Amino acid sequence: MKVVAIVGSLRKDSFNMQLVKTIEMRYSHFFEVEIADIGNLPFFNEDEEKAPPEVVRKYKKMIAEADAVLISTPEFNWSISGVLKSALEWLSRVDKVIAGKPVLPMGVSQGALGTVRAQLHLRQILSSIQAITMPPAGNEIFIGSAGQKFQDGQLIDEATLKFLDLVVDKFVTFVKEQDMK
Repeated sequence: MKVVAIVGSLRKDSFNMQLVKTIEMRYSHFFEVEIADIGNLPFFNEDEEKAPPEVVRKYKKMIAEADAVLISTPEFNWSISGVLKSALEWLSRVDKVIAGKPVLPMGVSQGALGTVRAQLHLRQILSSIQAITMPPAGNEIFIGSAGQKFQDGQLIDEATLKFLDLVVDKFVTFVKEQDMK
């Protein structure tokens, strides 16, 4: 199974990137992860949507060829980052390569609530662009207090890893079920 990960933080030591890297290593027996570099994408521009720059065409092709998408978002001002919003806008226009694609939203922050507000907003956006997600109850990955749960670029908190194991296992089954439809 091929999964593309989109990380909504461009920060060099991003906890969201560390989460994706943890998932890439921990679940390599389930799927292959390719990380999309959204930092190189131009802001979405409707004037260019029918003939986007090459970097956008490659990004859209990467998503189109994936079996599923992981989106790890920080929370900025109770929402997702601007760079993530723009990256999703490119996917939702013209050929709409994310429509019907299974997506697992997740997020990490330093705060106690994880990325609850950002993920609420992200789920609204994903619904509007016709991506499909598992029902939120029991499948939401909100990792708060990141400074205490990550070490040397990896998630180390055992309780969080056990929960992640459960959700990822359900997501793999969900993706396979979507593929059978």
